[in-house]
Amino acid sequence: MAGSLANDKVIIVKNLVKKFGDFTAVDQIKFEVNRGEIFGFLGPNGSGKTTTIRMMLGLLQPTEGEINILGIDVNGSVEGIRRKVGYMSQRFSLYNDLTVVQNLKFYGAAYGLDESKLNVRIGESLEMAGLLGKEQVKTRDLSGGWRQRLALSVAIIHQPEVIFLDEPTAGVDPVSRRTFWDLLYQLVTGGVTVFVTTHYMDEAEHCHRLAFIQEGRLIAYGSPEEIKQDTIKGRVFEIGVDHPGEALALLKKVQKDKPELISEVELYGSLIHLFSDSNQNSERKIKEILKRSKVQVNYMEEIDPSLEDVFISCVHNNKQS
Repeated sequence: MAGSLANDKVIIVKNLVKKFGDFTAVDQIKFEVNRGEIFGFLGPNGSGKTTTIRMMLGLLQPTEGEINILGIDVNGSVEGIRRKVGYMSQRFSLYNDLTVVQNLKFYGAAYGLDESKLNVRIGESLEMAGLLGKEQVKTRDLSGGWRQRLALSVAIIHQPEVIFLDEPTAGVDPVSRRTFWDLLYQLVTGGVTVFVTTHYMDEAEHCHRLAFIQEGRLIAYGSPEEIKQDTIKGRVFEIGVDHPGEALALLKKVQKDKPELISEVELYGSLIHLFSDSNQNSERKIKEILKRSKVQVNYMEEIDPSLEDVFISCVHNNKQS
């Protein structure tokens, strides 16, 4: 994992609440982010991620709670943090009719950089993002992956200590996503703290620490390994069958009758992932149930849980609590 972590906290969120009328979008969440780490804020669309990040940037006023960034109370001094943080919004917000360099100049000037410093920072940003040779290309003519690199360059043109990225790779192809994360590792190596929201569970594996949010509530918090160890108490099986939809429906019925045997079961593409709290006999019992129902099992094996498995388990446990 790129970067070394320091002990000081650059973000402290305590008992954060945001209500819109009778609807509670964010419900008593709290977490801390260390200097020089990639902190992932994960959850499905509509879970409260963007609302939280907008409160952290001072764009929304919290209903309750405290937010401290770089030692500054955001609620009391929004202007105090704006020059120290960068923000890349969920929606692409650059000017399509401007070239790459023109966008960088515009936003650099908006951050108050003088001409000599701005020219240096533009050169550094272009090199970091691999945009050299594309300086005079209009933004609308860039592919999705290149546009994301430009948006990141704009967010860090003023050398912020903390950058907030809201769904930065949404709609971007897998290769461009991988390249984008390589850029984040470079930033962390240089001491920048990255706070990133995403609903891609594979990206969570690249974070130092994570917080899972569901329906506005924090349901897991820690490093990827810590969350896996704390959440998955039983065994996880991957099952390949000829007719996964029919097999899933059968196993869902078994889950209702025998929750100790099947605590959760979900479809992953054409495969089934099954959680069992039972011990050694669970695999044999599940195979027998499928065989009696004339389900052709091509293979069944115990696997290490992915973070997507962990998130499903967290949601399941949260509903039961």
